[in-house]
Amino acid sequence: MADLHEIVEFLDEYLGTASVPDAPGARNGLQVDARSPVEHVCAAVDACQATIEGAAREGAQLLLVHHGLFWGDPLPVTGRTYRRLKGLFDADVALYSAHAPLDVHPEIGNNALLAEELGLEIEGRFGSWRDLDDIGVWSTADLPLDELVARIADTCGDEPFVIPGGPAHVRRVGIITGGAESAIVDAHEAGLDTFITGEGSHHSFHDATELGLNVVYAGHYLTEVLGVKALAALVAERFGTGWSFVDHPTGL
Repeated sequence: MADLHEIVEFLDEYLGTASVPDAPGARNGLQVDARSPVEHVCAAVDACQATIEGAAREGAQLLLVHHGLFWGDPLPVTGRTYRRLKGLFDADVALYSAHAPLDVHPEIGNNALLAEELGLEIEGRFGSWRDLDDIGVWSTADLPLDELVARIADTCGDEPFVIPGGPAHVRRVGIITGGAESAIVDAHEAGLDTFITGEGSHHSFHDATELGLNVVYAGHYLTEVLGVKALAALVAERFGTGWSFVDHPTGL
């Protein structure tokens, strides 16, 4: 068992939650307090009703998520906000959210872990988002695009959507997990020929093909499961708790 606030203090320092820029209003860190000590930690990509209920069924005292509850001005505690908070309060489960800090972390970040799973060695960083520079990672490669796509499908568990706007043989590939279609231009300017992210919009097809870039959409959810799993495993190892993952894929 471990003290909840010792865990929170460790996570805040390890992830740099106070120093990593994020979307305006994003609340990284402890979002909902609860009892201590912590015996079991659950990880999930999203703080939604299904994962909150899943954490309660698992008997967790702490739920670690990538996408938290709060993204702007305080919300009225009504409707689904009320139901989500009630679910946490009724089960006495604390909620900790790490969005951008978990994307960019050099050890357990979503980008770094996906590159590792794909057998790519990180050689540099690229791309910017809001006030956050160097959000993505890039690697050199020497393999057919089809082989890289097969690796992505095997790692993420589903067939990605591919825009084959670049060469059939991959030499420089970049990764920004989640919804990073806006970084297509950044990837091109960084000299990459292939860009892996989670999801994108209709016009990104033309962006990719006209810039000569392969773009692989592997799923917003599926590209962001690795970080929260690694974070929960790290907490379990350091503080002697159990941990589990509440899987609730969106298909997006």
